[in-house]
Amino acid sequence: MAKTYTHNNVAPNTESTLKRIACGDFPTPKQIVSYLDSCVIGQNEAKKRLAVAVYNHYKRVASKLFGIGDDGPFADVEIDKSNVIMLGNTGTGKTFLIQNIAKMLGVPCHIHDCTKLTEAGYVGEDVENILTGLLRECDYDIDRAQVGIVCLDEIDKLARKGESMSVVRDVSGEGVQQSLLKIVEGDIVGVMPQGGRKHPEQPLIQVDTTNILFIGMGAFCGLEKIVEKRLHKDSATIGFNQKTAAVKEPNTENLLDKVTAADLSSFGMIPELIGRFPVVTHTNPLGKDDLKRIIQFPRNAILKQYQKLAYLDGKTLTFNDEALDMIADVALSNGTGARGLRGILETVLTDFMFDAADSKERRLLVNKYCVERALQGLSSSAAPVSRKRA
Repeated sequence: MAKTYTHNNVAPNTESTLKRIACGDFPTPKQIVSYLDSCVIGQNEAKKRLAVAVYNHYKRVASKLFGIGDDGPFADVEIDKSNVIMLGNTGTGKTFLIQNIAKMLGVPCHIHDCTKLTEAGYVGEDVENILTGLLRECDYDIDRAQVGIVCLDEIDKLARKGESMSVVRDVSGEGVQQSLLKIVEGDIVGVMPQGGRKHPEQPLIQVDTTNILFIGMGAFCGLEKIVEKRLHKDSATIGFNQKTAAVKEPNTENLLDKVTAADLSSFGMIPELIGRFPVVTHTNPLGKDDLKRIIQFPRNAILKQYQKLAYLDGKTLTFNDEALDMIADVALSNGTGARGLRGILETVLTDFMFDAADSKERRLLVNKYCVERALQGLSSSAAPVSRKRA
């Protein structure tokens, strides 16, 4: 019978995960997706691609660390590392997916903001600081860090500034991409224990990145237009052959399905770096129904968090369907995705949270009028929730 992984029996630490790998007791892609379904709404294709990539990566780690498979017909075959690039708008769950996978596997995970990185010798962070962050996540346990996950957030901001040559060196774009090559491919890197610039007298921590999984993430704004241009280039004709029929509006939600290495290169990523991220996946934009489900149903859903806060005051908090519709509509119009839901609920529930501890009323219902009043910026004298006695 297949083992079921829940938040109660995930790997407690990296040592446990490595033992599972060594014993062949490692979650399959379907088990990884099943676990993610309890935490993340939608994004089924991204879950599947990530699950397969992570599963294959740690099978590769098991082969290298424990010699699994070395006595078979493929003993001489060495598996290369397959890093991942994940595309998608802000607030669609990219970071949340990776955090939950790392939690399930019990491996350290560090999310690093690429916008801070510059070439060595310039103001900003050296690329080696990425590994300093990973070491901090596991209390400087080098063995754990060397099988961890690093998320290169906002990697799209490292795109070349343009194709033309410039007298100004691109120290925070193409230069950083060049500096990342050896690290993401696998190399022994000298890392400053506390980050910052290297100093000749400062001892370095040597970290082998061969078994670290790197995942580049970013919105890649404008990439859809590059894909669309490539897909519809035949429609741009001239002279008597020019097409006069109305061109059908493209479905931008599906354009990221068709992203190629050439598209990423046109966007501004250098071919050498693209080649080190062979797995490309994406998250889809969230619709109204997705946002409503995100509010209510994940194990750690934001509504459940506020209901727990109300419970600690001896109250019962509920939202009716119309209120949830309005909150989802506002988040959708703001373009902030799931990340904007907490801010909206904070606005709606501020007066409630202010009065709840002193109120004798036990049951509190939020309807669409409460949401409408709160989001219109009415004074606190207008009650933000409808209150019913038990």
